[in-house]
Amino acid sequence: MDMTIGKLAAAGGVGVETVRFYQRRGLLPTPRRTEGARRYSAEDLRRLTFIRQAQTAGFTLEEIGRLLALDAGQDRQAVRALAGDRLAALTARIAELEEARRSLSRLLAECASGSSGPCPILRSFGV
Repeated sequence: MDMTIGKLAAAGGVGVETVRFYQRRGLLPTPRRTEGARRYSAEDLRRLTFIRQAQTAGFTLEEIGRLLALDAGQDRQAVRALAGDRLAALTARIAELEEARRSLSRLLAECASGSSGPCPILRSFGV
């Protein structure tokens, strides 16, 4: 499989600039040049797909870089540790978002109550 950057991007479901960004971040290698154009392989597509799936799972680009470094090895414990840390961070973020939802829901109910005076939503934000 021999692809241009456009074909790699399309096959990976990203834009060309995203591929270039991942290269600058060291997540994708700089491809070889053939006949004046950069050519990407099936391994590049596999790596691009890995990056996208890891992002969907909530991993940061820094964490993805560490996962890619572990990809060739058999260090399951290190991968589990990274995944456990990411799960804990996601759980904490979900709790924060749920609290924000409860607060906003309460403020909306207060605003809808029709009482006079400043809007409770704006007042809670310090306006």
